[in-house]
Amino acid sequence: MTIPPDTKDWTWVLERPCPECGFDPGRFTRDVYGQVIRDNAARWPALLAVPGAAVRTEEDRWSTLEYACHVRDVFRIFAERLRLMRTEDSPQFANWDQDAAAVEGHYAEEDPGHAGEELVAAAETLAEGFESVGPQEWSRPGLRSNGSRFTVETLGMYLIHDPIHHLFDVAGVRSA
Repeated sequence: MTIPPDTKDWTWVLERPCPECGFDPGRFTRDVYGQVIRDNAARWPALLAVPGAAVRTEEDRWSTLEYACHVRDVFRIFAERLRLMRTEDSPQFANWDQDAAAVEGHYAEEDPGHAGEELVAAAETLAEGFESVGPQEWSRPGLRSNGSRFTVETLGMYLIHDPIHHLFDVAGVRSA
C-alpha cells in the first residue's frame, strides 16, 4: 500500500503544542537547538539496530528505517536552508516533496546502520550551523514556496518539531 501523502501545513507548531508528540514551542529557546538536534539524532541508531527496522508494521506508515532516512534528509535540507538564510537576502526555498523523496531515494532499501551514521552526521552539521548563528542573524528571513515566512529562529523551532515528532511516530516517545 502507498503511504498517504502528508499535506498538512505544520507551521502551527510555532504557536502551540503538538497534541500528538507533546512538542511545545514555549519550552525551547534558540540556544538549545543544536543540543536538541544532537540528542534526537543520538536515539536513532539504536532504533535502527532493532531487527525488523526496515519492515512496515502498518501498511500506511513508514518503517523505522524510512522515518530515519526522512529525518536525515530533513537535517540536510534544513542545513542548506539555514546556509541560504545566512548568506542571501530573503531566499525562497524550493518545495520538497518528502513522499516523493522517500520513493526516489529508495529509503526502504537503505542499510539501517549506514542510514543511522548519515543521520548523526547530518545532525551534527545542522547543529553546528545553528550554534554558529550570530546575534544579528536570528531575524534573517527566508520564504517557503507557499509564501510562509520564517526567520532563522523560527526555522529552527519549526525544524526541531519534525525529528521529535518522528521519534514519537517510531518509538512512542513524547517530548518531555
